[in-house]
Parts: sequence; C-alpha cells; structure tokens
Amino acid sequence: MPTYAYACKTCGHRFDAVQSFADPTLTICPECSGELRKEYGSIGVTFNGAGFYRTDSRASGSGAGGSSGGSESTSSATSKSEASSSPAAAGS
Repeated sequence: MPTYAYACKTCGHRFDAVQSFADPTLTICPECSGELRKEYGSIGVTFNGAGFYRTDSRASGSGAGGSSGGSESTSSATSKSEASSSPAAAGS
C-alpha cells in the first residue's frame, strides 16, 4: 500500500499515512483538527543501465564499433594477466 504525506494548513504538523488507493483522502489534522493538504514529493524510482536515456541510444549507435573493440582487448589482456598470476600464487 502506498504511503502519503500530509501537512496541516493551520499548525504545520506533518505526518505520513499508509492508505489504500480506495481509501478517502484525509482532511482533518489529528493534532489541531485543522484542514490537511496532501504533499507530493519526488518518486522513488531509479532507472539504471543503458538504454533509458536519449543520450544512451545515440552514443551506442555512433561509437559501437570503436568502443567495443577497445573494451574487448582490455578485458582479454586482463584475463591473460590473471591467468598467468594464478599458478604462481597457487604454487607459493
């Protein structure tokens, strides 16, 4: 169930209420019986990874050939160095 933030227009009391979508909006302050207003804040959704932003699709389309070749050579060089260092560490 979603959590809604409320603030009193009279006394300034702020609180959160867990309510169903079907529940009516709260209108009376529990502290002073004044009028409440619902507060709207930022949502808690974060988009991570490639492809969520307009700049992601443009960058991957224009530089796909040059950037992926460079990253493959870097990862293969890293795996070769790890493979050569593993037997030495195991033999010690």
